[in-house]
Amino acid sequence: MLESLSNRLQGIFSGLRGKGRLTEDDINDAMREIRMALLEADVNFKVVKSFVARTKERCLDAEALDSLTPAQNVVKIVLDELTELLGRTDSKLVLSSRIPNVIMLVGLQGSGKTTAAAKLAWRLKQENHAPLLVACDVYRPAAADQLETLGGEIGVRVYRGDGQDPVRIATEGVQDAIDNLRDVVIVDTAGRLHVDEAMMEEAEAIKAAVKPDQILMVVDAMTGQDVVNVAAAFAERVDFDGVIMSKMDGDARGGGALSIKEVTGKPIKFISSGEKPDSLEEFHPDRMAKRILGMGDMVSLIESAVKVQQEEIEQEQAERMMRANLNLNDFIEMNRQIRKMGGIAKLVSALPGGDKAMAAGQVDEGALDHMEVIINSMTKAERERPELLNGSRRARIAAGAGVTVPEVNQLVKKFNETKKMMKRFMPATEEMAGGKRGKKGKKGRRRRMGLPGGMSMADLRKLQDMMGE
Repeated sequence: MLESLSNRLQGIFSGLRGKGRLTEDDINDAMREIRMALLEADVNFKVVKSFVARTKERCLDAEALDSLTPAQNVVKIVLDELTELLGRTDSKLVLSSRIPNVIMLVGLQGSGKTTAAAKLAWRLKQENHAPLLVACDVYRPAAADQLETLGGEIGVRVYRGDGQDPVRIATEGVQDAIDNLRDVVIVDTAGRLHVDEAMMEEAEAIKAAVKPDQILMVVDAMTGQDVVNVAAAFAERVDFDGVIMSKMDGDARGGGALSIKEVTGKPIKFISSGEKPDSLEEFHPDRMAKRILGMGDMVSLIESAVKVQQEEIEQEQAERMMRANLNLNDFIEMNRQIRKMGGIAKLVSALPGGDKAMAAGQVDEGALDHMEVIINSMTKAERERPELLNGSRRARIAAGAGVTVPEVNQLVKKFNETKKMMKRFMPATEEMAGGKRGKKGKKGRRRRMGLPGGMSMADLRKLQDMMGE
């Protein structure tokens, strides 16, 4: 999503950087190209007009043109305006003191409301809430069954009700939450293929009955410019509080994401990329703007690493990693931690220029799986003592994994390079390792351990090269 726009804008700025000094004609040409790029990305034309006008005015300021790095100033101005367009500040989901909190989801049929409801429930459950899903879509075949299946997968109860009255089901669902000590109710409402009076009246009736603390509109990011008209209609009738932008991993141009805040004044609260329960993420306008301009999203990458650090591993393994005395079992564990951060694709896309590398097919997303298959073909002794891997052993491993000997050699090379990197991040001291071990034959004291810290941009790029070959 938005890769085409990102590539166009980066190309425009590359042309500007080649000039030592910018003239008014240079700015006009760049603004014309930016206007075309935004329109081609399906951004609403009114939004494009106002965005380009504001950006051009700031770029033509004498201070910007006379600076030593005018091209960098233009990039900064575009970044600021793009951030402003997306919402400027984060808009988090804030629950009130009311018990239970009621969150109502609205949107067109096919926008991903039911899936978004389950993802939101999973997210709230991770934050130590006890959510209840309420299935109020009585029209779409098997809608309640779908919600119940999703709820079962994440361990969240679903209230379906007995009748065909969505208002009554919503009311009963809130009471069920009270009876069963659930502190958040997520109401999944019905949608239509297009905005119509019946859908709006039903949404208004449910709103009046349950008095939701938050109304979130689920928008399909692949809808295009029409998403603005749909959002405006819902804003007028039910006055929603924020947007969940679904299907951000699609291949559409994604202009709706850039248009909706400017037109409706409603912030994007979450974006969803993928089908997994943990694929619902808080929306950060500044980070999205930087991604679009090819600057990466290092903050999100660091946050993912911190989340992985909350996982517990055995002290013996932690001490080996502290001393950079890794074996191939540790290598598998590191690969699994990268998966928990979203995998190679997410890690690389967070690096500056990463989205471009992904689009060009320069990153092998299956590299981790390939490594694990090879390592699993080794004996226990070989995984614990990689120095045992002589020529005959490597040939046997290659045959068992269905790969070639050079591929096994490449894995061993990557392992040795990772081991060298670890020595730079984790000093080999007994003090850092904790100095205590568990008794023989028993698990030692557990300690918290995550991915190595202190990584520089060059280190991250090297990791990208190592994993993506």
